Amino acid sequence: MAEFMELEGQDGVRMPWNVVPGTKQEASNCVVPVSAIYTPIKTFPNMPVLPYAPLRCRNCRSVLNPFSIVDFAAKIWICPFCFQRNHFPPHYASISDENLPAELFPQYTTIEYQSPGEASSVPPVFMFVVDTNIIEEEMAFLKSALSQAIGLLPDNSLVGLITFGTLVHVHELGFSTIPKTYVFKGSKDVSKDQLLEQMNFFLIKPKPPTGVIAGARDGLSSESIARFLLPASDCEFSLNSILEELQKDPWPIPTDQRASRCTGTALSVAASLLGACVPGSGARILAFVGGPSTEGPGAIVSKNLSEPIRSHKDLDKDSAPNYHKAVKFYEGLTMQLVHQGHVLDLFACALDQVGVAELKVAVERTGGLVVLAESFGHSVFKDSLRRVFRSEDKELGLSSNGIFEINCSKDIKVQGILGPCASLEKKGPLCSDTIVGQGSTSAWKMCGLDQATSLCLVFDIVKKELPDATLQSSSNQFYFQFLTYYQHSTGEMRLRVTSLSRRWVAGPGSIQDLIAGFDQEAAAVVMARLVSFKMEIEAEFDPIRWLDKALIHMCSRFGDYQKDSPSSFSLSPRLSIFPQFMFNLRRSQFVQVFNNSPDETAYFRMILNRENVANSVVMIQPSLISYTFQSAPEPALLDVAAIAADRILLLDSYFTIVIFHGSTIAQWRKAGYHNQPEHQAFARLLQAPRDDADAIIKERFPVPRLVICDQHGSQARFLLAKLNPSATYNSEGNHPGGDIIFTDDVSFEVFLDHLQRLAVQ
Repeated sequence: MAEFMELEGQDGVRMPWNVVPGTKQEASNCVVPVSAIYTPIKTFPNMPVLPYAPLRCRNCRSVLNPFSIVDFAAKIWICPFCFQRNHFPPHYASISDENLPAELFPQYTTIEYQSPGEASSVPPVFMFVVDTNIIEEEMAFLKSALSQAIGLLPDNSLVGLITFGTLVHVHELGFSTIPKTYVFKGSKDVSKDQLLEQMNFFLIKPKPPTGVIAGARDGLSSESIARFLLPASDCEFSLNSILEELQKDPWPIPTDQRASRCTGTALSVAASLLGACVPGSGARILAFVGGPSTEGPGAIVSKNLSEPIRSHKDLDKDSAPNYHKAVKFYEGLTMQLVHQGHVLDLFACALDQVGVAELKVAVERTGGLVVLAESFGHSVFKDSLRRVFRSEDKELGLSSNGIFEINCSKDIKVQGILGPCASLEKKGPLCSDTIVGQGSTSAWKMCGLDQATSLCLVFDIVKKELPDATLQSSSNQFYFQFLTYYQHSTGEMRLRVTSLSRRWVAGPGSIQDLIAGFDQEAAAVVMARLVSFKMEIEAEFDPIRWLDKALIHMCSRFGDYQKDSPSSFSLSPRLSIFPQFMFNLRRSQFVQVFNNSPDETAYFRMILNRENVANSVVMIQPSLISYTFQSAPEPALLDVAAIAADRILLLDSYFTIVIFHGSTIAQWRKAGYHNQPEHQAFARLLQAPRDDADAIIKERFPVPRLVICDQHGSQARFLLAKLNPSATYNSEGNHPGGDIIFTDDVSFEVFLDHLQRLAVQ
């Protein structure tokens, strides 16, 4: 694994196949697709930032890179993608073998260009869209979190505020003498023109007869924009006073009905307002939602409490009447936001579902952040919101307005991207006929991206059969180039270029080469993203069967065995953990939707789709660390046998972190031994997992939920649900840890046994 980590440390890329199958047939035999997980703006401490424009190939527009062939005498470079010969411009006249520009240094395969004088004139914009139809207690939590967030905003950033319940209220912050709001009916959608008309945008400067209204350049006076979007430093006082006086929505709620909440209309008003005032700038809509949307477009359930909110079963049977309507509405909103270059961030805090499943398309395609918690008072929400604006521990590095493009060798095509981006529909010879995720394009829009955002690119190898052996030896490299043009958090425009080369192999002797370049962690993550995608778009798709078939094919192709002899089966160390990843993926919340609401499933998948390999692996197969008096903290097997009375376990499943005290430890703790001076060692043992958990929480966004529980306690279920059930209620023999799991799931041993039997057939 170490060498794959090193490659990621240089370029931010992990590929399942680091030696690529060379033909279409070979690639389809490899089961896991040829793909890459790429973190476009990952921070590299020693990556050079060049203060000039990049040199591009005049045929395919790829950027000069270390794999280009350079003729120093003739001042010509040959593009590795299309073999076009390009002349160097005059300012490269002094280059030679000894005097290379940075972009040709072999170690700078990832490099950034900073175009001088291209900084955006518009500061970052934050539009807060706040739900007021929540109980008083939640309201108080939300107000305190918001006023804290407003204090952390950069001084120059523009801020707007919209509150909604039964009606949508747009607050005019620029009118400081008395609070003034514009009210819109929640049950019907408002067009952009109606919005501008009703909000008196054309009082001073009349509406232009033709053309699109877009910001101060096109048709709006900057005074009218400043009524609703003000610099944070100017409106902090008026914002805080509005927040202090915010009341719960005053409309009475009959006892047999849900509160009326027009989330869809409020988001649509926010999008139209930003689209008219600051199009194309890095603006974010931060939506704080405290319950299901019941009014207007985008409603997910009717107001009658007799109608339950949709479950997975309803979605499967197609008996959720509002679901498709709401998704269609949010798809329209998504197109508008992507066109404007704006981001939707969702903070959903309620015990009930709020409609994350419907909103998923808008949040994911605009690259928004999403946080799901039970209450606005929960640390998951409060700490995550603070982390968005504050950069002490670990900066998110929020950037905006990204455009991601890709170039590759002519034998490779792109099927699509699974991740937070939207297709720009740039068709061309690079696009494959098979589409996965956002496909049939070679350029994507990333309205919002941060240092952790990771895309999964899926490729198609189109080379049919092998040419003569003589040709194969001459050029057996595939080249890839990823270009990310984005607005850095400082406001300046940057272009990040990553160029990669990977060797390809084909023919009879290639299996060992393929195994040597197999990255099982990356492969597990690609399979997880793929299976989540298929579960969402393919009707009647059976994920368990699909994963099992893939794993069996994989093992029978790459395993060592004699036919029909399961005991002879063995896997190379490069593949040996892959079956374990697949076993845990089958049991994970991405595949098993039972016991999760559609909102939770959508939330888990959105985070899986934007995180890097290391974080995604923890979601698929949680890590377990054991603490005892006898030894230093050490990794333990994710198995029920890891539980012991005198042990503390720390489980990290990404969304939750569980500190589990064995029964003896719990008794000692309840007796207060750790407070006695002679039991310092016990106090240290109790503290160690807390410190490690804090270190994990500091690094992570969204902030995970911390559960501290005891063996046989009710909260122990958080740990037991993730462990391999090697001892269940119906297995014989004594159980050393004294714990068994009440389940009929097969254990990993049984799973492997079946796998070996099927793979050798």
